[in-house]
Amino acid sequence: MKRIDIKIGFNCNNMCDFCAQGAKRSLAARKSLAEIKSDLARARKTGVSAVVFTGGEPTLHPGLPAAVRAARKMGYESVQVQTNGRRFAYYDYCAELKKAGVTEMGPSMHGSRPEIHEKLTGAKGSFKEVVQGILNCKKLGMFVLTNSVITSVNYKDLPELAKLLAYLKVDQFQFAFVHLVGSAWENRKWLTPRKTDIVPYLHRALDCGISKDIPCFTEAIPYCLMKGYEKCVAESVIPEGPVSDADLYIESYGDYRRDEGKVKRAECRSCKWFKVCEGPWREYPELYGWSEFKPAREKRKRGANEKVRRHLQRGQGQSPGPAGSGCRRGGNRLPRGF
Repeated sequence: MKRIDIKIGFNCNNMCDFCAQGAKRSLAARKSLAEIKSDLARARKTGVSAVVFTGGEPTLHPGLPAAVRAARKMGYESVQVQTNGRRFAYYDYCAELKKAGVTEMGPSMHGSRPEIHEKLTGAKGSFKEVVQGILNCKKLGMFVLTNSVITSVNYKDLPELAKLLAYLKVDQFQFAFVHLVGSAWENRKWLTPRKTDIVPYLHRALDCGISKDIPCFTEAIPYCLMKGYEKCVAESVIPEGPVSDADLYIESYGDYRRDEGKVKRAECRSCKWFKVCEGPWREYPELYGWSEFKPAREKRKRGANEKVRRHLQRGQGQSPGPAGSGCRRGGNRLPRGF
């Protein structure tokens, strides 16, 4: 299914340290309903049958329900609202979006506790609003998929965040490594963790989703750091299609992301994942270099003598225990106040 991403406005009621839009948040202008319909019609002619309304914060656009109805009338099968989730705290608003024809609610959650989430969003009370919003959406029987941006502030909290998301019964969750553009670039020195540091916590968080049969993914983490979790690489399932920005229409965001947004180096050619891996966002190696990324090699078939030698070696040492999954220790409790 091909999907169009339409940024319907850039104003926002959060002030996230990692915001990719950066200075665009000060733009008062937003797309008119006529402009949104034009984008929808243009994409529909090329076989696009899914749309995600984004921003800025799309729920601040008064024409969002009408835009959803227009998309459904044109034959769009999937309509997602990608949002900071705060307005979902109002049950009637969620119900209005469902009635209009939204099929997927996409709130963002960046920590398992208010002090983590709100440090990143810069909006007091936003954690409670997002949690209430998820509860409202699930009460309405809606499909909920969440996105969480991985930063130096929250990467150690990812297993706990996954536990909370599982408790809230979200249908899918994704952890996206911070993209160093906009405000994130301005804050890059303190906001950006090394990917090798976050991997153990990320894998434990994914274990939580896997153990609960919740589809879970991570974005902008190359395959060489995802050994054993290759099926959780989001780039393998991200729909192709156009993006409509402020005054820019990109026919294929997938091509733009692979050719302009992300980067690989010559050594990557020897990796068994080279053809499908997109590499990191290009700003990351500008900050930390390439030393963390090691090409994954194909396993070589060993002769009988080699197998015997390794078997004997294993018998001489202590075998490691299984990797822990925080999710298997039981569900998380709702935060205080719920």
